[in-house]
Amino acid sequence: MGDRIIFEQKIETLVEMIQQLHDRLRLEMKQKWDRTLPLDELLSNRWDSARKIGFGEGSSIYHNSYIYGDVKVGKNTWIGPFTILDGSGGLTIGDYCSISAGVQIYSHDSVAWAISGGKDHYEYAPTIIGSRCYIGPNTVIGKGVNLGDGTIVGANSFVNRSFPSDSRIAGNPAITIG
Repeated sequence: MGDRIIFEQKIETLVEMIQQLHDRLRLEMKQKWDRTLPLDELLSNRWDSARKIGFGEGSSIYHNSYIYGDVKVGKNTWIGPFTILDGSGGLTIGDYCSISAGVQIYSHDSVAWAISGGKDHYEYAPTIIGSRCYIGPNTVIGKGVNLGDGTIVGANSFVNRSFPSDSRIAGNPAITIG
C-alpha cells in the first residue's frame, strides 16, 4: 500500500511539473507570436521535424501530420496541421508551397478493392504538386494528379484531375475559375 501512495505522489508531482512547463511555454508563445497552442505543438519544432524526414531546406511540417510512403518535399514549403501526405504511390511537392490545414493528398485509392469485395488491388499513381503552389484548407487531392507550378487551389476543393501551371481552381470536383 505504501508503494502505491508513493507512486501516486510521484505522478501528481510529474503532472504539476508538466502543467507548469505548459503554462511557461504557452506564455512564451503568446508573447512572441501571439499564438496559443496545445502542449504537444509547443514541444515540437516544425522545421527540425521536416529536416529529419528529409524535406528541403527551410520546409516545415506540423507533428500532427500523417506521412505515408515515398513523400518528397522541396525547400521552403509549409505543411500545415492535420494534413495527410500519402506517398504510397509516390508524392512530390515542390519549393515554396503552402499546404494549408486539413489538406489530404493521395497517391493511391482503394475503390476497385472495395467494390470488388477485396478481389481487385489498390490502385497507385504518383501525385505531383509543382513549386509555388497554394493548396487551400481542407482540400482533397486524388491519386495521379499533377498540379503545375504556381497553381492556386481554393478551400474545400476536391481535385481529381491534373491542371497546368498557373491554374486557379476550386470546387467539388475542382474546375478552372480564373
